[in-house]
Amino acid sequence: METTELIDLLSRGEDSRRQFKENFTNADALAAEIVAFSNTAGGQIFIGVRNDGSVLGLSGADIDRLNQLVSNSASQNVRPAVNPLTENVQHPNGTVMVVTIAEGVSKPYMDKDGTIWVKSGSDKRRATSREELRRLFQQAGLVHADETPVAGMGAGDVDIPYFEAFFEKQFGETLAQHNLPLPQLLTNMNLMNHGQLNVAGALLFAKAPQYALPAFIVKAVAFVGTQIEDERYIDSRDITGKLADVFQQALGFIVANTRATQGEQGFDSLGQPEIPRIVWEELVANALIHRDYFVSAPVRVLVFADRVEIISPGHLPNNLTIENIKAGNSNIRNPILASFAAKLLPYRGLGSGILRALRAWPRIEFTDDHAGNLFKATVSRPTAQMAQRE
Repeated sequence: METTELIDLLSRGEDSRRQFKENFTNADALAAEIVAFSNTAGGQIFIGVRNDGSVLGLSGADIDRLNQLVSNSASQNVRPAVNPLTENVQHPNGTVMVVTIAEGVSKPYMDKDGTIWVKSGSDKRRATSREELRRLFQQAGLVHADETPVAGMGAGDVDIPYFEAFFEKQFGETLAQHNLPLPQLLTNMNLMNHGQLNVAGALLFAKAPQYALPAFIVKAVAFVGTQIEDERYIDSRDITGKLADVFQQALGFIVANTRATQGEQGFDSLGQPEIPRIVWEELVANALIHRDYFVSAPVRVLVFADRVEIISPGHLPNNLTIENIKAGNSNIRNPILASFAAKLLPYRGLGSGILRALRAWPRIEFTDDHAGNLFKATVSRPTAQMAQRE
C-alpha cells in the first residue's frame, strides 16, 4: 500500500471494512476484532491511528510486538485459526500497521471463550439472535434451512393423493407396494425429522404449508406506474400452497400482468408474450428454491409498467457473486428442496438457469444486497412501441 492510498483511506473514516486503533496490548481484544471481520465481509485494522483518522505512528519496538501479537491472537485466540496479513505503511506522521483480514470460509468464527462477534457498522457486537447464528452456520454448510423441523406438522398434514402420484411417477410403484409406514418413508426421503415434516417436506407435499410457514409465500403486486409508492395497482395476490402450485401461480400472475404481442400473427391470435416465458420460469424457480428460508419474509413479485422485479430473501450465499452466477456457477443453499424441485419444476440445478434467462432476454439486472439481505432480479420490459414491433 502506498502512502497516498493510506492517506485516502484514512480520510474516509471508519466503516464496516475499516477500523482505526491507536494500539493493541491485549490478545483477546484483538481476537474479537479479527473474529468480527472474519464473520462478516473482511476488512482492515489500521493500528497507530486515532478514531478521527489522524496518525500517531508506531515505533520499531511497537511493530515487532504487534506482529507477534497479531500472529498469536489469530492462531491461538480465534477458532478456527485465521491468517491475517500485516503491512507497515509509511505516513508523514509515522508508521501505520495495516492488518488485513479476509472474509472467512469456515464461519462462524469465535474467540477462545466461544463468543461469536460480527461487525455492526464500524463497531462490533455479539451475534445473539437465533436467526443470525443459523445464517452463520448455514454459510459454513453445517446446517441447511430446508431440513429444519416444522413444529406442529407431521405425516397427517401430507397431501396423500399428490404425494402418491409423485411417488409412483418417480419410483414406478405405489405407496401400498412399497410397504413402509408413511412416516418412515418420509424420513428415508429426508422430508421428515423426528416425526415432524421439515421445511422441505412441508413446502413440497403438505396440504397447506402456509398455516405453519406463513412467511414463506409469494406476495405479488402489479402496479399501474413505475414506483412502488404508487397506491394504484392492477392486481395483488398472496400466493400460497405447495411449492409447485406457488410456482405455477406466480408464473401465471406475471404472464397475466404483462403484454402479449401480435407480431406477424393474425388479429384474433393470442399473440406471443412480450418477454419469453422461460425467463419467468427460471427466475421464479430460482427465487423459490434458492431463497434463504432462515429469513422470515416472502418472495416478492412486483410488476411495474417498465420492469418486473423478483425479490427473494437472502443475499447470494458464501462467496458467490453476480459475475459468478452469470458464468454458470452455483452454490446450493437448500439441497433437499433442490433435489426434489428438479422433479417437480422446470429446474435443472446445474447453475444454468440464469444463463438461459439471459440468453432469452439479456435485459436483466441482478442486485445482491448484503445490507438488506436480499437478492433481486430486475427484468426490463419493452416499451409499448417496442412491443408493437416485436
